[in-house]
Amino acid sequence: MRHKKTIAKLGLKVGPRKALLRGLATSFVMKEKIKTTATRAKALRPVVEKYITLSKKSDLATRRQLLEYFYDEKAVKKLIDKIGPKYKDRKGGYTRIIKLNERKGDNAPMALIELV
Repeated sequence: MRHKKTIAKLGLKVGPRKALLRGLATSFVMKEKIKTTATRAKALRPVVEKYITLSKKSDLATRRQLLEYFYDEKAVKKLIDKIGPKYKDRKGGYTRIIKLNERKGDNAPMALIELV
């Protein structure tokens, strides 16, 4: 049964949605905080937290899994060398979402997602 198993579709089909989340995740890891719409930030949070948890183990299999997902090798290196060890003792909740003012053009609710 799929009760309560909803995902944010973001008005996109599967391929473009996955590409959007991969791009957002890569940018997030490189910059450690990004400003985006609130809906995209909420969709990005579980993806990034999954890969931060994975990066706490820094073995070859983990590195290969991360390289499959992220667009930039520098992002994977940063995850394994800096971000993973930083949260070694933390069990979860690596990100926070801060709501911002609406975007001027289309009044979309904006948010800042950053590492804790």
